[in-house]
Amino acid sequence: MDGARSRALVAAIAFALALTVSLWTIPRGSGATEASHAAESAPAAEAAAPSAAEDHGTSHDASAGGAGDWKAMDEAMAKRDKSFPAATKGQGGQDLVPKVLADGTKEFHMTAAPLKWEVEPGKVVDAWGFNGMVPGPTIRADVGDKVRIVVKNDLPEPTSVHWHGIQLPNKMDGVPNVTQDSIKPGKSFAYEFPVTRIADTWYHSHYNGTKQVSSGLWGAIQFGDIPTPHKEKVAQKQIIQIQDAGVIGMTLNGKSFPATKPLKAKVGDWVQVTYVNAGTMAHPMHLHGVDQVIIAKDGFPLEQTYKADTVNVAPGERYTVLIHADQPGKWIWHCHIFPHAEGSQGMFGLVMEMQIT
Repeated sequence: MDGARSRALVAAIAFALALTVSLWTIPRGSGATEASHAAESAPAAEAAAPSAAEDHGTSHDASAGGAGDWKAMDEAMAKRDKSFPAATKGQGGQDLVPKVLADGTKEFHMTAAPLKWEVEPGKVVDAWGFNGMVPGPTIRADVGDKVRIVVKNDLPEPTSVHWHGIQLPNKMDGVPNVTQDSIKPGKSFAYEFPVTRIADTWYHSHYNGTKQVSSGLWGAIQFGDIPTPHKEKVAQKQIIQIQDAGVIGMTLNGKSFPATKPLKAKVGDWVQVTYVNAGTMAHPMHLHGVDQVIIAKDGFPLEQTYKADTVNVAPGERYTVLIHADQPGKWIWHCHIFPHAEGSQGMFGLVMEMQIT
């Protein structure tokens, strides 16, 4: 019995010593287990991390290496920022002039086709546009008009056009396989409807929209005039069309800073601006220096207007704002999501200026 107890005691001591030695051999600090998890998660982290070209300057690397690095960054930022407004080929959203038919119908013609589009200096993309521009032409008419819009498809795939937020006959709504057949390559379709109410809105492809809209197949519509709350006399009306996806990317009216166009006004002017979000995410549009008075949402005049310095415009939404140009200067106007507007290379994407003189 004593021999059995002795053997059991020796075995217990040996086990304890072996366990103690194994614990001492585990590396401190990083830890073998942590190292194992790091190795397992590395591919996922690499997949999730954006490339240098995609992060739009959100990395802090440029400031980590000393004065030489920040000076180079500062010079590059200044060069880019001061190049605004940079010249590029092409201008989107130009007014489309109709042909007036014998019965008074305003007939518009639009052709959807591939094109080369310069988003910013030197950056030319393979876009799809209406009438050779991105965004497509702006369609204007008055309440009481009858419009006929003939769409020809010169794309390598079918398309259609949806008239967003417009009161119209169901068969004119522009949704393939629901209200019409798709417009096949080489074919045309005529959309006809009366203008029954004021509309500050837009049109866009409703076929393969993920690709076609972000490639450039959208544009603005203005039917009638949004009334001003106190009968302010508007000196000018402008449309800011926002995109954030596809080959067109982060752009205002089809251009990315520094190629965006400034809005110029005289001191004392009232300026009416309509935001149209043709993109895939909301954009809080912030104007420095002067107030924005929201007077309409999705083309519907508000019974109670209100002031804001940042207007959050969701996909498909429109906001119409009235701006009193009462503070002279160059005022930056941008999306307040910084990865959409500003990074270590300077400003880019969803940035423009209001210039009041």
